[in-house]
This record gives sequence, C-alpha cells and structure tokens, in this order.
Amino acid sequence: MSQSTSNQDRFENLRLELRRGCLSLAVLSQLKTERYGYTLRKALNEQGMEIDEGTLYPLLRRLESHGLLTSEWREEEKRNKRFYRLSSEGKQVLKQLAAEWQSINTSLNGIL
Repeated sequence: MSQSTSNQDRFENLRLELRRGCLSLAVLSQLKTERYGYTLRKALNEQGMEIDEGTLYPLLRRLESHGLLTSEWREEEKRNKRFYRLSSEGKQVLKQLAAEWQSINTSLNGIL
C-alpha cells in the first residue's frame, strides 16, 4: 500500500467519524416537521448533507429506539409510508445538541 493510499484511507475514516455525529444532528433538525424517509433524505441532500438509504434508515431506527423520534405507518398516494417526527424528548435533545454544536463550531473556527 502506498503512502498516499494510507493517508487517503486515514482521511476517509476520520471524515466518516466526523460526519456520523453531524448526520444525527441534521436528521433531528429536519424532523421538527413530520416527514417520511424519502422526503427527509431529499431535504438533507438539497441542503448539501448527502445521506444514502443504507445510512438513513438504521439511523432513524436508532434515534427512535433512544426515544428521540416517534413514527407511524400511514397510507399516502396508495402506498404505506412510515412518517417520523421528533418526540418531546427529541425536541429537548435537539436544542441541547444544537447549543453544543454552536459551542464546538465557535471553538474550532477559532482554533483553525
């Protein structure tokens, strides 16, 4: 393995680690209004936060298992769709995470 490949792999691992936490915050922020998976993914992509289905749906299930989201199946346009929204606990956690993000972002901007 060449040095540049090793550096690229290292970068990619760190990038994914950094992105993982950001995705949780982004998903929570977009679920202040109810959405189903496809429209959530589309909204995130339109705002520059690309996420594939293989990442989004497990994340939604994990956030719901932690009590941060609620979901329900409904028929829309003759198809069953699972709609997600923030729970009351999710709203509180989103507010805390957003404040933490602002603090970290301010600090990192100063450091960088």
